This record gives sequence, C-alpha cells and structure tokens, in this order.
Amino acid sequence: MGNSFGELFRITTWGESHGAGVGVVIDGCPPRLALSEKDIQPDLDRRRPGQSRITTQRKEADRVQIVSGTFKGKTLGTPISMLVANADQRPEAYTEMETKYRPSHADYTYDAKFGIRAWPGGGRTSARETIGRVAAGAVAKKILQQEFGVAVLACVQQVQKIVAEINPDKFSLKQVEANIIRCPDKATAEKMIRLIERVRKAGDSVGGVLLCVARGVPTGWGEPVFDRLEADLAKAMLSLPASKGFEIGSGFGGIALKGSEHNDPFRMRGGKVRTTSNSSGGVQGGITNGETIHFRTVFKPTATILQVQDTVSAEGKNVKLKARGRHDPCVLPRAVPMVEAMTALVLVDHALRHRAQCGAS
Repeated sequence: MGNSFGELFRITTWGESHGAGVGVVIDGCPPRLALSEKDIQPDLDRRRPGQSRITTQRKEADRVQIVSGTFKGKTLGTPISMLVANADQRPEAYTEMETKYRPSHADYTYDAKFGIRAWPGGGRTSARETIGRVAAGAVAKKILQQEFGVAVLACVQQVQKIVAEINPDKFSLKQVEANIIRCPDKATAEKMIRLIERVRKAGDSVGGVLLCVARGVPTGWGEPVFDRLEADLAKAMLSLPASKGFEIGSGFGGIALKGSEHNDPFRMRGGKVRTTSNSSGGVQGGITNGETIHFRTVFKPTATILQVQDTVSAEGKNVKLKARGRHDPCVLPRAVPMVEAMTALVLVDHALRHRAQCGAS
C-alpha cells in the first residue's frame, strides 16, 4: 500500500536505501515506443549521489537495467521493470540509528506504524527510493515529447533567503545544467553554492524552492473535482522526500492582488483562445487551458545533519545523537530531476485519460 502512483500510467517503486537494489515497475505504457537504457540514464545521472561537492559523497553509478517490457528496443504494452543495483552500501555508518530516532526524520513514525524499520540509510524513506520515480519519469517525458509535444523542466529558484528572478517561459535546460546548483541565473547560482558550502562545513543543511514548468500542454487535460490536475501535481510533489509545500501559478502571492489584477483575460490569438497573463499557472477548474503550467515546490533542510541533537531512543530514553554517514547539505540540486519526473508522470497519466475519455490528444 502507498507504493504505487497513477491511474492509466501506473508505477510501483520498490527497494531500500542499503538493500541489494531499487527499481520500478511501469504498467500502462503504450506499446511500440522506442525505449532503451540510453533514454533513462541521463536523468538518473542528474539524480545520482556524488555528482558535485555540494551533494552527498555516496559513490553510486546508478546504472539502470530494463529487465522486462521491451523487445527489440520497443515497448510491448506489458509491464516494464527497471533495476538499479546498490553498490556503495555502508550500513555500519548507521548503527547508532538502530536504537536512536533522527530528529525530523521518519525513523520514529515508521517504528510507530509498523513496529519495524530498515534503519540503514532510512530504508524506504531515503531519497534513494526516488530512483524508480526518475526512471519511470524519463519514460513519461519521452511519451510526452514524442506524442504530445510537451516539455517538462525544473530548476532551483531559491536557497534559504537567496532568490533568483526566473521567467517560467524563458529558462532552458542548458542554463539549468550550467552549474552544480541547477539555477539558471548564473550570478544567483554562485551565491547559492557559497551558502551551501558554508553550511556543509558546519555540518548543517538548508532548504529552498524549485520552480517547474510544463510547456506545450494542450487544453483539456485534467478531471473535474477530485482529480483536478493541480491536485494531482500537489500530491505528486508532496510525496517526494523533504517536500513541505506546493503552489501553482500566483500561489500564496495571489492574496496580495485584487480580482481585477489576478484574473487572466482571454484573447483570440492565432485562431486559439489564449490568456494575456498566467496567474492560473496553466490550469483553470482543474483542467489545462493551453498556457504554460508553472508551479513551485518547497523542500525543507535535510533532516540528517552532522551535529549533536537531542532525541529519544527506541527504549524511550532521552539521549544525544550525532548522525554519521553521507548526506546532502541541500537536497535541491538532486531534487530537480525528481520534480520533473513526478510532473511528467502526472501529465502522461492525464494525457492518456483524456485520450481514453474524449478521443483526442
């Protein structure tokens, strides 16, 4: 329970942080899609640990293997299973966590719910679980691009109090990948990197905000009431490790505007109904309106820090804990492909649902 996501395009992730491996099963992928490991690996490389001095130094190649669902380089329409083996396992670095709960982590809540937990690396609560999401998201992104002309792209917009001014319609993948923090504003990126390096040396962590856009989304995706597109996007984002907030379009900033300022006026352009502004973030009434979808997701500071903290043991005693192991001082750079993946999974699912219901793309 709770390990699957999606309706027509459905994924189930599996595996623990320090187990033999992690992976995903995709059910509902259309047949005859050209697919190989080369389509998946680039996004996993963006997510993998050890890629820069401001990420965890765990050494994992994260090489993906497609073990079912394809034949002669094309999808069969049957379940696709993908596997990534864990190589750099060091469970001995977590022995103290066997009996002590890390503050603001899921150690206590998993114990309270199940009465057992995989304490090395956090088990299923580790961000390593997101390998399966990113692998499945790469498949979803390919379907969206090839069949619908939709592109999904995320970037770091804010680290603690350092904020970049980013136009959702203007930034590119090349700009995002030009620096290790994945912020398309070069000057702001340098400030963010310096802050994270200072925090890392102090054994602490920081959080921030990711901006994500989906360009080229046609009108009509999304369902009324409970399956509104923004509701599914919110669930997808808040299911990610360390995420704590979601806002689409004007979001919380919209409360400073009057209705006359916030409304998106309609105008015919190129024979199509378009809006002259985009406070709605590309979604109205839970259904896409043909404009760029743009939203922001908040990520808290990494829970595991290399400082002494007060906590409680599994025996119910007040104790001290200084975590060891390898951890991100800021999750944001590696969360970029995770946010893109979950966005693509929501969009491809709604695209297929729309096609099934309305017979149109």
